[in-house]
This record gives sequence, structure tokens and C-alpha cells, in this order.
Amino acid sequence: MFLTFNATSLILVVYLVKTQKVLNALWCPFTNLPHFISYLIYFLIPVLLTFLSLHISKYLANDSIEKENGVSAIKEIEQANNAYLPSYLGYFFVALSVPYCDTLIFVFAILFLFTFLSQTLYFNPLFLLFRYHFYYLTTANNIKIFLITRKKLKDPGKLNFPKLKRINDFTFIDKEK
Repeated sequence: MFLTFNATSLILVVYLVKTQKVLNALWCPFTNLPHFISYLIYFLIPVLLTFLSLHISKYLANDSIEKENGVSAIKEIEQANNAYLPSYLGYFFVALSVPYCDTLIFVFAILFLFTFLSQTLYFNPLFLLFRYHFYYLTTANNIKIFLITRKKLKDPGKLNFPKLKRINDFTFIDKEK
């Protein structure tokens, strides 16, 4: 649930900026702050939550996907960084077009629910700030795996992930730096 919230939370940030909600209006102790300070704080909250989720991910179960019987289990690598950009642009357009806060909450709840229930991908564009990349790896059995790693992958035969963690059956994160 935490990864899903982090992946969708930028919608809330875009809405808050669009509606020009500032901390001055929300909390009395903050008065006369420039608007960009509020917007920066709004953006930093998902960044910090993403950092926390990356830190917590080291406690996930260990796994291995590199080799089976001495032969690479991965036959194909496909970069996925750009594949999700249209989805996130769509989220931003939704946040920009939603007129009311209660409508945003309803739309956000639906997006959150569908993202959580899909349990297939945890693409979070904020991972890019922490130098993570996203890849689809196709196994010898034609199963597509989603991998989050800091490595730049090119050769399926040379894959090595000594600190691989399982998020779910089809999603993994490599914790090696």
C-alpha cells in the first residue's frame, strides 16, 4: 500500500499547486510564506516518503532471478523508464482538470485502488531522482518481470543481483548500489 501511495501521490501535489493551496491558509503559524515554499514542501513530502520506501525495501524477502542450472534465466532486457511517462502525464492532466477537492479524493481513491489491486507494477517516477531505472526482463519461460535497479542493464547473460528483493511475484528491486 505504501509503494502504491508513493507512486500516485504526485497527483495530490499537482492538484494542490493548481488550486494554489498554500501553507499560509492551512496553518496559522506560517504567515507570509511565498507560495513556492508551500509548493516545494508539497513536493518534498512524496520525495521523503519515496526515500523511506526505498529504505524499508531492504527488509523485503531475498530472491534470485539470474541463473537456473548455470544458464541465464533472463533472455531479454527491455528498458521501461519511458513506458510509463504517458500514464503519469495522464495523471497530471487529471489532477489539473479536477475542479473540486472531493472529486479529486474520489478520483485518487479509484486510481489508488486500481493501482494497488493490479499488484504488477510499482513505477514511481520519483525513483528516478534516486538514480533507479526500470526494466522489463523476460525469462526463458516468457514471463515478464519488472525490475527496479540502479544498474544499467544490457547483457542478459551477465546479470548479477546479489541483493535482489521481491516486492511481489513479478516485481523486484535490486538494493545493490
